[in-house]
Amino acid sequence: MQIRAGYDIAFQCFQETPMILMLSIHPSRAKDLQTPHRITFAQDVQARDYLDMFGNTCTRIIAPPGVIEIHNQFLISDSGLADAVVSHAHQTPIAQLPDDVLVYLLGSRYCDTQKLSELAWSMFGDVPAGWQRVQAIADYTHERIEFGYHHARNDRTAWEGHEERIGVCRDFAHLAVTLCRCMNIPARYCTGYLGDIGVPIDPAPMDFSAWFEVFLDGQWYTLDARHNHPRIGRIVMARGRDAADVAISTAFGPAPLARFKVITDEITDEDAPAVAPISMVA
Repeated sequence: MQIRAGYDIAFQCFQETPMILMLSIHPSRAKDLQTPHRITFAQDVQARDYLDMFGNTCTRIIAPPGVIEIHNQFLISDSGLADAVVSHAHQTPIAQLPDDVLVYLLGSRYCDTQKLSELAWSMFGDVPAGWQRVQAIADYTHERIEFGYHHARNDRTAWEGHEERIGVCRDFAHLAVTLCRCMNIPARYCTGYLGDIGVPIDPAPMDFSAWFEVFLDGQWYTLDARHNHPRIGRIVMARGRDAADVAISTAFGPAPLARFKVITDEITDEDAPAVAPISMVA
């Protein structure tokens, strides 16, 4: 199947402001592109890409004073398969983990493992290690936190999300990642596109989504504590230890969000030849 995805985002800058944008799809999905993937700017802005330490594509710019408008739209092919469920996947002993996976066992800015370790072992220590334990963590996180866009807060840690019991998709991901790490299961935070494909349409405006991946039996598997069931059509943009590693924008100066629109739609055969523009909203 094909998915049309993209965004129309704007920031208000009060002076020249260096920025790092993480608005590209992950390099692992580049082979699936059916049309060019280009970040464009309404202004004359010079941009340069680089790969960060996690293999994500980052874009460096110096935003001019005023409103900087950032756009992208592309078609990408997808298998149409839902997230895999591998109930027999085993937990890998720490001594056998690859070196580059070990970092995903450690605490990080939003994944405060030291505050949740005792709770994690008391709740999941008796659950069979491997997929069953990870699913138990996802179930618990799904039930523990109440989702609501009005609950969004950009500095909430996993522990605070657990105690406040409210949040958005990043809070579900942070709590699940943290509980997995407490149980010696490598887990990483992911961000990207997730449209309403194969599920009822959500009337809320489309947004980027956050989920998590765990390392079992020598490979990474996708889980989503917010929705807590396999989904179709994920397009990963970036992976890291937590949301701090994969922020869609990092501004080195004041740059409040002025406009934000994301699209992720399945395209039918009739629609595929044409990619409709994202409407602009002043």
